[in-house]
Formats: sequence, structure tokens, C-alpha cells
Amino acid sequence: MSGVRRERGFAWLRHALTPLALVALIAAVAMPDVTLPRNTFNYIVTFDITQSMDVEDVVLDGAPVSRLKFAQAAMRDALGRLPCGSKVGWSVFTGQRVLLLMSPVEVCGNYDALLASLDGIDGRMRWTNWSRIAEGGVYSAVRVAQQVRGAAIAFVTDGQEAPPVLRPLMEGINAARIRGWLIGVGGDQPAAIPKTDADGNRLGYWQADDVIQVPPTPGSGVAAQTHEELSELRGEYLASVAGQTGLDYRRLLNVTSFGDALLEARFAHREPVPTDLRWCPALLALLLLVARFMPDAVLAWPRASRKRIQTILLLIVPAFNGRATRVD
Repeated sequence: MSGVRRERGFAWLRHALTPLALVALIAAVAMPDVTLPRNTFNYIVTFDITQSMDVEDVVLDGAPVSRLKFAQAAMRDALGRLPCGSKVGWSVFTGQRVLLLMSPVEVCGNYDALLASLDGIDGRMRWTNWSRIAEGGVYSAVRVAQQVRGAAIAFVTDGQEAPPVLRPLMEGINAARIRGWLIGVGGDQPAAIPKTDADGNRLGYWQADDVIQVPPTPGSGVAAQTHEELSELRGEYLASVAGQTGLDYRRLLNVTSFGDALLEARFAHREPVPTDLRWCPALLALLLLVARFMPDAVLAWPRASRKRIQTILLLIVPAFNGRATRVD
């Protein structure tokens, strides 16, 4: 009789799980965000939009794409990985200047807008065909970032400069005030640079006679054999510039490399962030409903089987507690 009473009591408890699950579901719908401390990030991402970034010497999903498209795909991956509360803004570089397109905005609340604006960045925004990365772009990126308090730099480029510079001048940069990344993108083999008009239409490729080659070393009188009409990733040059400015250098080897760099803990800020915890009562409701509609066969387990499980649990729990170590 006692066994029958226990089975009936448990059946009554199972029926009580339904209203409890309903309460949990109501809580999941009505529960407001909870403010919790979280690591967040704040970046202004600068894209080099000069014509060398149109070279298709990197591979995405098995097909060759331009360096700029590859960098944008890597940034899309990074956006999906940045925690809520983080902020990202866009800027573009050509000539000696970085132009801020959008100040950093919160990534979760503005995710669609960030993706749409990211896709809109291309060479048609270019206002000149020459570039100075070290002597102009990095300086300008620093000034733009300083206008946005707490923002770090993520400058994406292949390192190609036109006309070429023998020795970059980096005087006046206070490395202690700069935080962020110089991100290199491109292949290792020199490739022809597409020539495009102001509307982005292809006009062929740049030829040796169309560009300024590396000038002769002062006093030598002999011109160096260079190929500035071709382009490859100038990784050593970018690493040198990064070392002089306090930035860190990383190469985009795959689409996850960008996110890995942006998510490094040393660039994080601990801030209170509204956090959606509605999944907690929703999960509780699911568990209650699973228990409510659990097959009766589970309840019909032999009493001996349930006792064996109880005995095992009694043996495991004290052993686990005995190994626990308190950290004060």
C-alpha cells in the first residue's frame, strides 16, 4: 500500500509541473535584462581601400577573392563573436588620411546596420590613388581613435605604398598612447594590380611605366630593380611599422584570424552590460515539461533498480565532497 501511495503522490507531483512550467515561461517572456559585469571591446576598424587591395590573391570558400573582400569576410566573423556591449566603428584609408565613416556603436543592438555598412565599403570611396601608410595612415588613425575615448585601432592593409618610401618617418608618435592592431592581408607572390576608374570599373592592370618605382639609393646613382606595378603582402614592413608605433602586427591567414586578434583579453574593458537571461527560466520550463511528460515506463522501474541507483549516488557524493577544495 505504501508503494501505491508513493506512486500516486509522484503522479500528483507530475501534474503540478505543468503550472510551474507555465510560470517559468511567463517569466521568460516578461523578464527584463539584468546588468552584469562583462569584458567588452571598443575598436575603430580602418580598411585600406587603395587599388592594391583589389588584388585577388587570397582564397575564401575555395575561390580567389580580393584582399578587401577577404578582410570584410573576416570582420563579419569577428562581429558575430564580439560580446554584447562591445563597440565597433568603420573608417577608410587612402592617401595620407583616415576618414571616419561611423563612430563605434554597440554590436548586438546594431548588428544588421554594421553588416550592411561593412558591405558598402569599397574602392569607390577612394579619393586618391597614392598612399602613405606609415607617414600618414597610422598617424591619422591614431588621431581618429583619440577622438573616440577608449577606442583601439585595427588597421587593415597590404602594406603597399605608392609612391614607395625608402625609410618611413615615425617621429612624434607616442607608443604609450596607442593600442590596437596593424593587420596584414595578401599573398606572398607579387601579383598584378587591377586599374579601376572612380566607379569601380576595371580598366586593365597597372604597368611598370604607370607607377613610380623605388628611387635609387642616395649617392649610388643606380636605380633598384623594383616592381611597384605588382603587389604582395609587405609583412616585414608592416611588422616594423607596428613595432615603432606600439601597435601589434598580425597577418590574416583565415577568416577567424581577425576575431582572434580583436578578442585578446588585454584589449578588453570590464563594464556593466545589460544581459539577456531569459534563457534561464525558458530552460527551466523545458525541463519541467520533460519531467511532466516523462513516459510511465520510467516510473515502473523495479524498486531494486532505483535502490541501486540511490546506493551509487550515496557513494559518489561523499567521495566528490571529500575531494573538493575551498578557495577563499
